[in-house]
Amino acid sequence: MINPDGASAFAPASSAGAADRTGPRTRSAPRVKTFASELPRALLVLGLLSGLVYLYSGDTFTLNTLAAAFLFAGLSSAWNIIGGFGGQFSLGHSVFFAVGAYTTANLYLKAGISPWIALAPAALLAALVACLLSWPVFRLRGPFFAIATMAFTEVALALGNYMESITGGTRGMSIPFRLGFANMIFRDRLSYALLMLGFAALCLLVVLAVHRSRLGYYLQAVRDNEQAARAAGISVLRVKLMGMALSAALTGIGGGLFFMQVRVADPAALLSLFEFGVKFALIALIGGLGTIYGPLLGALVVIPLESWLRAELGGIVPGANLIVLSLCLILAALFMKHGIVGSLQRLFTIATRRIPR
Repeated sequence: MINPDGASAFAPASSAGAADRTGPRTRSAPRVKTFASELPRALLVLGLLSGLVYLYSGDTFTLNTLAAAFLFAGLSSAWNIIGGFGGQFSLGHSVFFAVGAYTTANLYLKAGISPWIALAPAALLAALVACLLSWPVFRLRGPFFAIATMAFTEVALALGNYMESITGGTRGMSIPFRLGFANMIFRDRLSYALLMLGFAALCLLVVLAVHRSRLGYYLQAVRDNEQAARAAGISVLRVKLMGMALSAALTGIGGGLFFMQVRVADPAALLSLFEFGVKFALIALIGGLGTIYGPLLGALVVIPLESWLRAELGGIVPGANLIVLSLCLILAALFMKHGIVGSLQRLFTIATRRIPR
């Protein structure tokens, strides 16, 4: 069968493809990023952080600062799963943090279970508490949801002060100093810095896997338009609960690691709204809400800045470090509305567009 132009209608596909090459070229579809394709970049970032720890291995003050920065990097990354990807602005993650801390401490002190093993039930219990608390309030949206989660912190604080058998009440709970890897108690600060770096690495890899998974796409769809997501067949409540449970499980692990590091804590310290509840969200906002590396970068900026201001200004004028830190955060919120990572991405896009091809 011959076409009017003399070409056979049954020509092989390779001939047609060869003919197409002579015509105008069309752009190929953008390559979809997967977990495997993003993994080398994440490993490179973690390798650079390991080098940073090695560089300051002899500086106790810097190691303490890095350990705190890595801890909050992991906690903010965990919060980013539900707050950044899912768009649910939770201010009650300090409850899951305290659940993980007290579960780990009680299993270690009363049952003699190693803290390394106790982290698993601590994560599961934190996830269960998150599902039980979040299920009724997920019907709220926007600021009403944030206020409801903030109320959980106050209720948990009141319960913690009266449940002396579990929390030690207002006196708090202490863990005896028994050196050993099995007890997760170390003499040198380098070990704690590496421990918190491992926690940050775990959270970063989980966030990366979630972001490239079906759950991640569902969370982002719910964040962008909940009604459209429901119309597309997504079980909105189920997706929110899964995201919150995963976020709370990682937060519970962070709480257990924190308690084993400080070894002394009370409900007022673990359930502090600013120190834990708000700071998780604040670091993610400064770094870049809904991005993979935003919480990590935000923690590496906010926590060292906070420590430096406390050391330099805290002894001169009481509260001066908090005033300066607040001003810095306000300026960052005003002029970097998309966070540090978002602002860098926009600058890179503008720069690449101006480069002649």
